[in-house]
Amino acid sequence: MQLDENNGSPVQVRESKFKPRRNLTTWLIGNPLQTADAPHQTIGRLIGLAVFSSDALSSVAYGPQEMMMMLAAAGLSNLHYSLPLAFAIVGLLIVLSISYEQTVHAYPDGGGAYIVSRDNIGEVPAQIAGAALLSDYILTVAVSISSGVAQVVSAFPALYDWRVHMAVGFILFVMLINLRGVKESGITFAIPTYFFVVMMYITIAVGVFRYFAGTLGIVSSPPELTMLAEPQALSMFLILKSFANGTASLTGVEAISNGITAFNEPRSKNAGQTMIYMAFLLGTLMIGVVFLAVHTQAVPSEHETIVSQIARTVFDGRGFVYLLTIIGTTVILVMAANTAFADFPRLGALTAKDGYLPRQLTFRGSRLVYSYGIVSLAVISSLLVILFQANVSRLIPLYAIGVFLSFTLSQSGMAHRWWKSGKLKPGEKIKERGSTLTYEKHWVVKMLINGFGAFVTLIVTAIFAVTKFSDGAWVVVLLLPILVALFTAIHHHYQTLAAHLSLEEYKGYINPGRHRVILPVAGVHRGVLKALKYAQFLSDDVTAVHISIDDQQAERLQEKWEIYGDGVRLLILESQYRLMIEPLVQYITELSNNLRDNEILTIVIPQFVPKHFWTNILHMRTADTLRKVLIGQKDVVIVEVPYQME
Repeated sequence: MQLDENNGSPVQVRESKFKPRRNLTTWLIGNPLQTADAPHQTIGRLIGLAVFSSDALSSVAYGPQEMMMMLAAAGLSNLHYSLPLAFAIVGLLIVLSISYEQTVHAYPDGGGAYIVSRDNIGEVPAQIAGAALLSDYILTVAVSISSGVAQVVSAFPALYDWRVHMAVGFILFVMLINLRGVKESGITFAIPTYFFVVMMYITIAVGVFRYFAGTLGIVSSPPELTMLAEPQALSMFLILKSFANGTASLTGVEAISNGITAFNEPRSKNAGQTMIYMAFLLGTLMIGVVFLAVHTQAVPSEHETIVSQIARTVFDGRGFVYLLTIIGTTVILVMAANTAFADFPRLGALTAKDGYLPRQLTFRGSRLVYSYGIVSLAVISSLLVILFQANVSRLIPLYAIGVFLSFTLSQSGMAHRWWKSGKLKPGEKIKERGSTLTYEKHWVVKMLINGFGAFVTLIVTAIFAVTKFSDGAWVVVLLLPILVALFTAIHHHYQTLAAHLSLEEYKGYINPGRHRVILPVAGVHRGVLKALKYAQFLSDDVTAVHISIDDQQAERLQEKWEIYGDGVRLLILESQYRLMIEPLVQYITELSNNLRDNEILTIVIPQFVPKHFWTNILHMRTADTLRKVLIGQKDVVIVEVPYQME
């Protein structure tokens, strides 16, 4: 027993011995984990690369294709421009990787765009970054899963009509795996991720070797060409639109900086090295795929993916190795959604902790993951897949503008952070909400790196917004301010509630001089008499109220009340329109409006509880309805007295 020194209130602390029982949930997602197990649920670089890089790595399966679909509007002869565009995208990847590597070390507890913007630029930019990233994670799931289904359809065209069903099924599968915990989902997805990487490198290596050996042919029986724009002459605007489509391959770069807390110690070092590995793999795969696509004369098409055409050309048909490549690509695209499932709940929890999203998102489930966030992501992305019929080309225009906006805000925030650190004295420290700011000797160099990253990503954001606006990017441009307004409304609600509940200048409640109790009764039975005894325990001023819609029933109730009512007064309200709830609510409202400051009104509601839950449909459940209606009455206390069937 502990004693509070301020007011002498006793405080007792003990550990609960309760253990959750096994049920269907534990069978699906595993036994509940204790809070003390959290440090053991972290992951190393090998698994971390699979968890947080699958989104970025998988983008080589659709990024180059979307870029070439746009470029194809100028004719197939101009597809060779894809290669220099790929190098430009890889150059942007290098800039982003170096910038975020600095972020990882500056924010060891997680330094995504939301936290960096919040600590260095302000609350509104942080909300914009949060809205952009949350919407991007939703689109990541929809795009990667839809692209994975497209790989299956490329190999088995008969499944085309089932693409939406397969996509939703894959989303639910990934959701279920993530509900089992970060460590288990990482182990589950590590093998497919590395299998994809190995198969893609084998395909690229064999293809490049055959190209220089002069034995690499071109795609036989190419599919029907798909263009994302009307036929036109090659122009700078079309090249910029193609570049914007290709930058969808970079949308998973920030994931590692958001998920630093999932890594083993030293977290920043492991996360930083993982980011470098990811950038190397993504850059080489991107250039390799585009190089082979150009030299095999692959045709960008919705009916067969670029990867499928390259694989069957490199391996001379749809043989065993081809199928392994398609399987690896399909699986990694499905697994790519795991990056969003790993980061969306974390970002949602951070935003909710600051009061901009519902507080439920901060709660960890039985497996120490943010279950509400995981389920919310699965539901919203499934609706998106159904709405857009699992069509990658229709989803891509919505995709990258949000994440590049968050890139810009994050890099701008980091540049400002280094400027602030340069103003400190050596050894001086300032504790901020997301990290500790200290003097940085090389602050000028680091500020220039992040500043350059902000400048480049701002240009890409502008390119994407202008070139893709009419293709669907306008939805995101409109959605972001709506989400920010929603965040603001939620935050205002929590602030208003906190002000009302604040104990500052609190003088305590006035002890009630009069306690009135109202007991609604529909009949006289054991449940009502139990509630009556409880009402009498609360106060001597008890009034039983019956709403009469049948005169004969009211007479029988009055006769019983005279025998069993224990002298408590009974008020019968005749309802001319046969309404049960409204007359009672009107009566209680009249009473509550006339209450004095030292009076309290309690409604004691008898609650009949059937033995079997399925028999609830046989009863009117009036008590539930009353509670829901009366809960909004000011200065009215509602008490339910259950009577259980044995």
